Amino acid sequence: MLIRLSEEGAEVERVEQLTGYLRQELLSAGVVDDVRAVPAGETPPGARGVEVALVGSLLLGLGKSLTGLSQVVNVLRDWLGRFGGTRPSLTLTLDGDTLEISAATDEQVAEAVKIFLEKHSAVGT
Repeated sequence: MLIRLSEEGAEVERVEQLTGYLRQELLSAGVVDDVRAVPAGETPPGARGVEVALVGSLLLGLGKSLTGLSQVVNVLRDWLGRFGGTRPSLTLTLDGDTLEISAATDEQVAEAVKIFLEKHSAVGT
């Protein structure tokens, strides 16, 4: 699964910080096999072997478990729920299907997540 995090008007450093917090939360929850920054492609001249990552992008290793997908989505929903007024937007991509969670009510997010999970549960069976 690919997760892209953004926040309207945020500086790159803020998005990097939020992405780091989200990565740590996913790892701490123990619901994924792996969480990595997505490489941005070629290393710029003078970077000397440092892997440059796409800001705000994480690649998750879910294994084969559909329960894992549901747990990841629950962690994401809980993480977003802790933000006051303005919260980051998340875009989840799995098997060519994309779910964007941005300026929505908790009820709208819950319904969109339910549909996303049902679709991918059906694909896995």
